Amino acid sequence: MKSAAFRAAALALVVGLAACKKEKEETDTTKVPGFDVSSLDSTARACDDFDKYANGGWKKNNPIPGTESRWGAFGILDKENKEVRLKGIIEEITKVQDRKKGTEEQQIADYYQSFLDTATVEKRALEPLKPYLDKINAIASLKDLASVAGEMQKVGVESVTGFGVEGDLRNSKINVLYQGQDGLSLGERSYYERADSSTVKVRSEFVKHIDKMFSMAGFPEANPGQTILDFETKVARLQLTNVELRDPVKTYNRMSFADFEKLIPDFDQKTFAEKQDVKTDTLIVQNKPYLQNLNKLLKATPIATLKLYTKWQLLSRFAGYLPKQFDQEDFRFFATVMRGTKQQKGRVERAIRSTDGLLGMPLGKLFVKKYFPEEDKKKVSEMIENVRTVYGERIDKLTWMSDSTKAKAHKKLKAFTYKIGYPDKWKDYSSIEIAPDKLFENVISASLYAHKENVKKIGKEVDKKEWLMTPQTVNAYYNPLNNEVVFPAGILQPPFYNRNADDAINYGGIIAVIGHEFTHGFDDQGSQFDDEGNLKNWWTAADRTNFDKLTKRYIDYFSGIEALPGFKINGALTIGENVADLGGLTLAYYALEKSFNGKEPEPIDGFTWKQRFFLGWAQVWHMNTTDEALRNQVQTDPHSPARDRINGPLPHLKEFQAAWSCGAGSKMVLPDSSRIVIW
Repeated sequence: MKSAAFRAAALALVVGLAACKKEKEETDTTKVPGFDVSSLDSTARACDDFDKYANGGWKKNNPIPGTESRWGAFGILDKENKEVRLKGIIEEITKVQDRKKGTEEQQIADYYQSFLDTATVEKRALEPLKPYLDKINAIASLKDLASVAGEMQKVGVESVTGFGVEGDLRNSKINVLYQGQDGLSLGERSYYERADSSTVKVRSEFVKHIDKMFSMAGFPEANPGQTILDFETKVARLQLTNVELRDPVKTYNRMSFADFEKLIPDFDQKTFAEKQDVKTDTLIVQNKPYLQNLNKLLKATPIATLKLYTKWQLLSRFAGYLPKQFDQEDFRFFATVMRGTKQQKGRVERAIRSTDGLLGMPLGKLFVKKYFPEEDKKKVSEMIENVRTVYGERIDKLTWMSDSTKAKAHKKLKAFTYKIGYPDKWKDYSSIEIAPDKLFENVISASLYAHKENVKKIGKEVDKKEWLMTPQTVNAYYNPLNNEVVFPAGILQPPFYNRNADDAINYGGIIAVIGHEFTHGFDDQGSQFDDEGNLKNWWTAADRTNFDKLTKRYIDYFSGIEALPGFKINGALTIGENVADLGGLTLAYYALEKSFNGKEPEPIDGFTWKQRFFLGWAQVWHMNTTDEALRNQVQTDPHSPARDRINGPLPHLKEFQAAWSCGAGSKMVLPDSSRIVIW
């Protein structure tokens, strides 16, 4: 079951980060530079292209590994966390004899072993899919389709519509059922509409990919690829764009389940829901016209095509757990064609990541015991409060906001809560059945557990202690419904947070990240939620107009940046992240300045604290990216490309211009009339 509701985006799902650190370095109390000057490109000018200046040397010396589509700070740290630290934890567990059934150790070790047991996977071939294929083949009507699709949604197989559960946007204390659009294999509507050669090639390869998958499976249908592309294209044209989906008001349509059924009467939603064990009298519908138009499309589509599409979704969902030929072909299209990844990770590395994907919290419990000192939690708490204080001061200085709205902004800021490192309470996963020789069944068991946990929440009070990320995740997020910022232990490591580095590097790294997440509470989406996490206007009309004018200018600014020839950044899609970056940098800079109490620190490596602050930010976002991944990102991702997360906001900061003594004609400098200051 997927969440169809709005949630403010997390810091960055674009991944890539710093070099692996040895245990001795992690516990050493000696101050370290924190920024490697070999990362610099001395032939570039900081005032013309700061990314090239700060990261040119690093980019030259860190080409993208064949197993990656992009390579930078997030990904390197993620690799360290998973392929070194988690690997060590898992290998220790596998050596333990007589593991008790239902324990975290038994589940982790046996799942890991089942993923590595390729002989059994090859021997079983497509046999695990047979019960589902039999049901698909027996579909004779739209009602049958609803029944089968509902049952398969419980194990993560997509259809053209889906349910999700989370807090009610207008009553954030109670969980509610959401319904949303779904079912596009290429992920986003633009992939079905753009006429440029690279996107046309993706569609052509998509057709070939499906044809090959069906051929390998021995399925009898002719031309499945083109049939499915044609159907998904029709579905895509009915869906909201990823920009339209950012509007929490437009996508919040509360209604009775009976009225919901009337929107799409020929696709039996009652059966669809019952097969998912969903029971509710009311729900939130994302897009009413979509359902009405989808009903017409489903009626006009031959049952044979709908069965074909359902069979494809099943095959695609489980390709990575099937024999090697399916796994490799799935990688070829979704990783190589879509993102430019040249080679697949080894089976051991993938086994670790798959174990992390299914049993991330049990693994996280072991991870934090070994790799997250409690003193870091205290230090990060102090930094968060520093950011809160500076944010309050920034609100007071705003010239475009009235006193009445400022008072409510302060109320929301004061109500911010935060989570650091890992959950205070760990869930019980003991009911997940895991066996060392049944990879497919293990995936099904974990999927059914997650589904059941979600369904149980409907109509119940929101558990504000719940985490939406595992502790080992290299990421952070703001949840508007809880009005909270969350920082997993996984990101609280160099170069984001380096306890042995000088303050300027840390403020440019983790403090700017903290400021980024705080600012999400006041970006174009988060600003529509009040201090209790409810979708409720707390602005005067004039103040909202002023805010919208500022964000519109920032949208236009980023929309003018070309990531690749013919592919410009979508300023409307990325506005929330771009505002958060600008706000995060501003807050972190002034929090750093405040921390010095008027005392000027000595330069390090010839750089002042002001310069090192911006080097710290650039270091967080240094990244090499394939063209394919970059094209995919600008079409689907609410985050701007890494280079533009560095160079994009800096020209709007007078502080950057002053730090690097940039002249008025420099490329990284904007005239005062073009600079945008929001928070």
